[in-house]
Amino acid sequence: MSHTRATHAHYHFKPYNVGRWLIWGLYAAALIVAPLLWTSSLSHTMLSQIGIGIIACLAYNVLLGQGGMLSFGHAVYSGLGSFLAIHTLNQVSNGSLALPVSLIPLVGGLAGLAFALLFGWVSTKKSGTPFAMITLGLGELIWSMSLMLPEFFGGEGGISGNRVVGKPVLGISFGPQIQVYYLIALYCFVSTALLFALTRTPLGRMLNAVRDNPERVEFVGYNTQWVRFLAFMISGFFAGVAGGLGALNFEIVTAEVVGALRSGGYLLFTFLGGATFFFGPIIGAVLMVLAGVLLSELTQAWLLYLGLIFLFMVMYAPGGIASLIMMNLRVAAFGKLGRLWTSYLALAGTALAMLMGAAAMIEMLYHHQLNEALGPQLRFAGVMLNSAGVDAWLGSTMLLVLGLALFELARRQFKREWDQIQEEIEKEIKRREAL
Repeated sequence: MSHTRATHAHYHFKPYNVGRWLIWGLYAAALIVAPLLWTSSLSHTMLSQIGIGIIACLAYNVLLGQGGMLSFGHAVYSGLGSFLAIHTLNQVSNGSLALPVSLIPLVGGLAGLAFALLFGWVSTKKSGTPFAMITLGLGELIWSMSLMLPEFFGGEGGISGNRVVGKPVLGISFGPQIQVYYLIALYCFVSTALLFALTRTPLGRMLNAVRDNPERVEFVGYNTQWVRFLAFMISGFFAGVAGGLGALNFEIVTAEVVGALRSGGYLLFTFLGGATFFFGPIIGAVLMVLAGVLLSELTQAWLLYLGLIFLFMVMYAPGGIASLIMMNLRVAAFGKLGRLWTSYLALAGTALAMLMGAAAMIEMLYHHQLNEALGPQLRFAGVMLNSAGVDAWLGSTMLLVLGLALFELARRQFKREWDQIQEEIEKEIKRREAL
């Protein structure tokens, strides 16, 4: 007599990641509440641009941060997505195409995907420097074509459209800027979630492996060119979505959207935010809009300041702002961040003095060269300076030199404290591992 043992399937579920749910909840709440806190039309416009920039920078970071592919022409895919979206919007406006305005960004995404399929097959056959040069060449090719094909690109005037089409649905006409913002916010949240999910897929993990060690990836049987190509198409799709949202937001698309300046902006601010962390491009997108809208209004030398910031970040914080945040979060997790506050205050104070001296000299130089007809007087940080006077230049130089000397002293003290804390953290980690 045989006995059979009943077998029951056992399912094991991972516990909820409360921290992750909290972060995503705060992210959604920030997108919802932001236009209610900043209610001016300028604020709504800037918030809309930030949402578009987040999608564009996250899409670019699929290549740069996750795949190690340095692209100098990624504005091609967001820009061509913008042009296809604005043409589609005009088709909807004249009644020849029945499509909800809210879905037009997906048209831009499909356009970006199609062009990424075409150009990506060529680009991803190479990696490293050859890949970067191919993307640069393709970017310049498309930009030159924008001047040669005015029927599609609209020439110097670009292509304009009207996003208010047909009767409002549930009171939504996309006429008021806040309605456009919430559409952008919805696409921004969904795109962010999808791109984060990509990092947790086998494709996302293999893309990281291709970035770190392509030879080992080929050794285990994967085609590195195919992995790069798939990532390129995904990046092109989301870049096209950002371009389509930009077309709806501004209701005009010009050749500038496929230019090298736009591509350089994606690279610059994705790097400044922190390409090695997923949330780094989000920080970079915020900085991109603030620099392009606010900083450019404050000073004519904003590009010079931006270049200096990029230079110092490359030299002293190559991981971007996100890396600085994560390093300090690690220190805070071990309860040692309070020991650094005085050093941080000293660094901030001396750095401010140094920057004020340098900025005063830069502003006087720009004023002397570009606004000489207005006289030598200019206002800087609430103080009247005479760009033709020796005392203003001498005072700025002394402030710069003094700030630099004190900053160096504060930096050395901070480095000693930081190294000591890192040693204590390593000892604590080893102690916990031993237990």
